[in-house]
Amino acid sequence: MFRKELWITAAAILASLSAAWPANGQESSSRPDSATPSSSPATPPAVPANAPPDAPSAALRDLLAAACAHDEVSFEKFLTSRNAEAFSRLAPTARTELMKRFVLLDGAGKPTVSANPSGRPQIRCTTADGAAEIQLGGTELRENIALLPLDIRDASDLRAGDPHHILMGMVRENSSWKVLSLGMLFLDLPSLEVEWDQAAIGNNERDALAGLKAIAIAVETYRKTYARLPESLSKLGHASKTSSEAAGLLEADVISGKTDGYIFRMVIVGANDVGAPAQYELSATPATYGRTGKLSFFRDAKGKFHAADHQGAVGHSLDPVIE
Repeated sequence: MFRKELWITAAAILASLSAAWPANGQESSSRPDSATPSSSPATPPAVPANAPPDAPSAALRDLLAAACAHDEVSFEKFLTSRNAEAFSRLAPTARTELMKRFVLLDGAGKPTVSANPSGRPQIRCTTADGAAEIQLGGTELRENIALLPLDIRDASDLRAGDPHHILMGMVRENSSWKVLSLGMLFLDLPSLEVEWDQAAIGNNERDALAGLKAIAIAVETYRKTYARLPESLSKLGHASKTSSEAAGLLEADVISGKTDGYIFRMVIVGANDVGAPAQYELSATPATYGRTGKLSFFRDAKGKFHAADHQGAVGHSLDPVIE
């Protein structure tokens, strides 16, 4: 689905990009990156249709293509070293959410890169739910900072109206061009990652408790069907044919034991796993304490659920009971 607004939290507003610009040294929007800066405001010549894009345009083009495909490895190449380090520490969901905001689409898509009649890059991002078309404008270069206007529109809806106009900032770092800002907002991931983690923790904890309850329901369904407990969560997954080895009760990400920033475990209490008397315990702990979650969840042998902060360790039946 095409998103109507670009989401960047207020923590990213560090300063106006224009304030960081040097007072002199401007390159025309249609000259290649290696050209000598012009000292006069004369109108630049038109860009030949077959001319390669300048370096900042090529970098932004490739970044947008990577964002479209949710290609984290390629996307990270176009982040400043400071932002790249922070990006690698983000939870997987937060990394995906960031890339979504560059193309205003929810799902991973297939990027198609081409050039318009003026030779400037354009990217079409096609997903299962919609498509976006992004047109890059001419580069305005001042020493190591470049501004590139872009238009992005909903290509799947002819009635979508006017495109969104966004001004992108790029900075030259170690001879390569990296994204610096979206609009006039600096992209500062180290400042954002703490806020994103805190925002994600609440959702992860709610999902973890819901996941633990879903596992408990699946275990009880397995018990009623096969008159015993499953030896592990893997017995609850899907296969071409339903059996006690693959009961088809849980999705692959859950039976893997790790999903949505939490690690799930099942332990059979005692040596007996047969029939109604057999008992078991379930736990869900943060995969990375303080980043993906803080609460540890526990389902005791009597079927009650508990939650407490154990600094990432497994909870137990003495923790407060939760519904």
